[in-house]
Amino acid sequence: MKLNAVNRWDISPKEAVAEQNRLRGEVITDRPLDLAGIGLVAGVDVSVKNDVSRAAVVVTTFPDFEPVETAVAQMPTPFPYVPGLLSFREGPVLEEAFSRLRHVPDVFIFDGSGYLHPRRIGIACHMGLWLGVPTVANAKNRLCGSHEEVGPERGACQLVTDRGEIIGAALRTRAGCKPVYVSAGHLADLDSTISLILACAPKFRLPEPIRSAHNAAGAF
Repeated sequence: MKLNAVNRWDISPKEAVAEQNRLRGEVITDRPLDLAGIGLVAGVDVSVKNDVSRAAVVVTTFPDFEPVETAVAQMPTPFPYVPGLLSFREGPVLEEAFSRLRHVPDVFIFDGSGYLHPRRIGIACHMGLWLGVPTVANAKNRLCGSHEEVGPERGACQLVTDRGEIIGAALRTRAGCKPVYVSAGHLADLDSTISLILACAPKFRLPEPIRSAHNAAGAF
């Protein structure tokens, strides 16, 4: 799979924040996904162990989640852990994994944040600009913002707001489990992102493509 551009990763945290501020105006978060037209969904995850990063991109069919392709890449972790700058830590190894894909999914689901981010450009937004394919975010924890209590039933949802702006949603994908935090990445909107994540999580808290990517990334 060919990326739209080559990103510059060899920068300091201060420069990374400036890069996010420069790019965030290019992110498109008002384009609904056509779930009926989606045939392939990819889960994206990165595992780090002993300062080595291993990325996995698992392409599955939708809505059956049959495996189609797994692309992995591994390299020394190039960037420190800084909240809000995950894309600069995981971006280099992800670009290598993306370049090995033979199939182009209709949408990528990232294990991380998207528009639900202090500067509105989490890893799903940032990498979406380079992929040129719709991306959405499914984070296990809330990076910023606040929301009302989420109901206990599957599908219960509360909008996450920050400084008066709706930036994502707390979504309960399984009764009795903590909600996940979903947001648009690039070339998607929040409503269809919520619908997609629910459709991709019929049994477990995390979407099936993310579960598959997590297993592949963690297989050091």
